[in-house]
Amino acid sequence: MDGDSVTVREILTELGDTWAVVGLSRNTSRPAYGVAQVLQRYGKRIVPVHPKAETVHGERGYASLADIPFSVDVVDVFVNSALAGPVADEAVAIGAQAVWFQLGVVDEAAYERTRAAGLRMVMDRCPAIEIPRLD
Repeated sequence: MDGDSVTVREILTELGDTWAVVGLSRNTSRPAYGVAQVLQRYGKRIVPVHPKAETVHGERGYASLADIPFSVDVVDVFVNSALAGPVADEAVAIGAQAVWFQLGVVDEAAYERTRAAGLRMVMDRCPAIEIPRLD
């Protein structure tokens, strides 16, 4: 249920290159920081989403998904599982095409809601691990 390999490939190669990374800050010790770097290396535009709205990796940050003034293709979620469901709901509300819950982020109900809304969804996986496997 975590997102089959076809869904992983679709999200990483077909859905567009603008990724909102929820939980991304300038804290270099956080996993989101390194994952965002990998996504950039593979040609993705990352959009930091964090309450501090910091600029990270040269990209302007926003306090919430709703504050982003352009379309987002994928919402990559680096928040506690208890907070992930509302982020997935926001992703649906802004018209994203996919939601990616990072390793350790699991919310079965959010997965079902997001899929029912027509978005592709991956849960408990990391794009920085998956994207090099596509080469």
